[in-house]
Amino acid sequence: MALNKTNENENQKEDASKDDVGQKNRKVPYHFGEKLRQVREHNGYTLKYVAQKAGVSESLVSQIERNHVSPAIDTLLALADVLDINLEFLFEEYKKERPVKIVRSTERLNVKEDDTLYQELAGLAGTNQEASLETYIITIPVGSHSHRGFYGHIGREIGIITNGKGILKYGEKEYTLEAGDSVSFSSEAPHVMVNAGDVPLEAIWVVSPAQRFKK
Repeated sequence: MALNKTNENENQKEDASKDDVGQKNRKVPYHFGEKLRQVREHNGYTLKYVAQKAGVSESLVSQIERNHVSPAIDTLLALADVLDINLEFLFEEYKKERPVKIVRSTERLNVKEDDTLYQELAGLAGTNQEASLETYIITIPVGSHSHRGFYGHIGREIGIITNGKGILKYGEKEYTLEAGDSVSFSSEAPHVMVNAGDVPLEAIWVVSPAQRFKK
């Protein structure tokens, strides 16, 4: 029995050694190391503890954390399981849609609702509609108001007045907003922005989920 146990341990060491060599020969197109290390240290886990729980060598975990090797998918899944990491968190920087999105001033999409103009700014696409986010410049002529919020809708909104004076009618209440003022609220209650000044009302608005500029 002792001999068999010794042979089993030697085979495990040999497999781990082969795994290390195989991992070293891989190119490293993705860099998960920093995130893995940050979560491990935050949880107070040692390299040895994580390696034992994941069934790999301590040196392999160390090299993965330093981005010296790219882990095989089964190794990555094992590490993510030990550290209780969501895979989307690990891969969020490698989605087809790159993390930097630019909308040039000459390329803004425009939507007009009656006489109110909405000009798209850079937004944030989500993996589902609920996670999407849009930003735009809203311009409301003198004596007019926004239109879509009369009955409310799902989501939340944040806005900052950049020019003019407005009155936010939210449910049964009214709030006066001037240049520099900002506001946030749940979109589910009826809401309308009224131009209460003598110049066009301009504001930068953020809405989630996206309503006007859905991709």
